[in-house]
Amino acid sequence: MDLTVLYRGPLASCDYDCPYCPFAKRRDSGEQLRADRAALARFTEWVGAYEQGRLSVLFTPWGEGLVRSWYRRALVELSRLPHVDRVAIQTNLSCRTDWLVDADLDTVALWCTYHPGQTPYERFLGKCRELSARGVRFSVGIVGLAEHLEDARRLRAELPEEVYLWVNAAEGHTYSDEEADRWTALDPLFPYSRHPHRSAGLPCRTGESVVSVDGDGTVRRCHFVPAELGNLYDGSYRAALTPRPCPLTLCDCHIGYVHLETLPLYDVFAGGVLERIPAGPGG
Repeated sequence: MDLTVLYRGPLASCDYDCPYCPFAKRRDSGEQLRADRAALARFTEWVGAYEQGRLSVLFTPWGEGLVRSWYRRALVELSRLPHVDRVAIQTNLSCRTDWLVDADLDTVALWCTYHPGQTPYERFLGKCRELSARGVRFSVGIVGLAEHLEDARRLRAELPEEVYLWVNAAEGHTYSDEEADRWTALDPLFPYSRHPHRSAGLPCRTGESVVSVDGDGTVRRCHFVPAELGNLYDGSYRAALTPRPCPLTLCDCHIGYVHLETLPLYDVFAGGVLERIPAGPGG
């Protein structure tokens, strides 16, 4: 049973205060951080003991994980497990990068987002250059707000050509064709993000070969469908893994719609689905 797991523990604190994020500058108490650390340790232990096939793991924390030592350690440890094909995390890249020297670079990857106004441009670009110099697999992205366009153009011009720059449509924003063309010039795959995807009744890999797991081990088909499939740690989720249609009307988040079988994105991102790296140059 080869499985992809999207893990989101209780961590909700972030060092940024982006106006488009509800978790901006949220602080976790010491007790909450200890609970998150314990939950991640339990999950890491489960991954290490998994014997039913191969695993891929994407960490999708509400907050920023890589400023916490336990997330950096988890990525290093999981990257070195022979049955783990990929371990990746969504990050604002505010952390240092030297910890990656201990990771297996054939397995670890980063999904990095640049947030203008939260960190100096040169600092973020410098971190990206460090990743490139270390040979780390990573993608870079930005939210498609008009005020971000010049930063996005600058990033595309200054990032190495082989680094994919993705653009997320801003939540609730409707793009004119002219606006969409500007973003598509930077990210050829922006049309997939521009509009929510109709998903009701359509086949999706989530709930069969892809699952979402929270800090308590509760398994759901994805982050956006609340129905529970069982628990990771007592194995009760296994019996629930089966092909099933999407129960939602629309899917508007990349980590959801990338798994829709009606879209060609598993071919587009072949070998890089979790870290959002297309198989071909720039998509």
